[in-house]
Amino acid sequence: MKLLVREAQPNDAVAIVGILNPIIEAGLYTAFDTPLTADAEREYILNFPHRGVFHVAVRFPEQTIVGFQSMEPFASFTHAFDHVGIIGTYVDLLYRRQGIGKSLFEATFESARSKGYEKILTYVRADNAPALASYLQHGFRIIGTAQRQAKIKGTYIDEIIIERFL
Repeated sequence: MKLLVREAQPNDAVAIVGILNPIIEAGLYTAFDTPLTADAEREYILNFPHRGVFHVAVRFPEQTIVGFQSMEPFASFTHAFDHVGIIGTYVDLLYRRQGIGKSLFEATFESARSKGYEKILTYVRADNAPALASYLQHGFRIIGTAQRQAKIKGTYIDEIIIERFL
């Protein structure tokens, strides 16, 4: 598959929610529990932190967005965490295990380093073994488990806390 990884743009909002909403609706891969609107996503992109990294993976020749990855500063209330980002990775359910995540991670790691990040942190649902395996394959390591971290449709879900130094 030929891919181009580029920065997300406001006009990508429809495609991004087209990937994210089926993942949310599946109820298996994310702690998000409410589908998003294209307008809300467009606003999110427009107001994305200047130190953030937000990439989309575009499949060619179709020019279809098949995945995205965003990384924001971990916290804004202190400069003590300026070197830490928090990341999320989403690949279209129809295109998993085709190298999209690998391309997104490579681009994000490079951009993150250039913006002064030294470490990336995230949480992965404990019942999402494929996502955890992908992150571990890209150099993340498990540092703990947040028990009963999410409650979705009345069910508690643990989240695995992982990090990667750049």
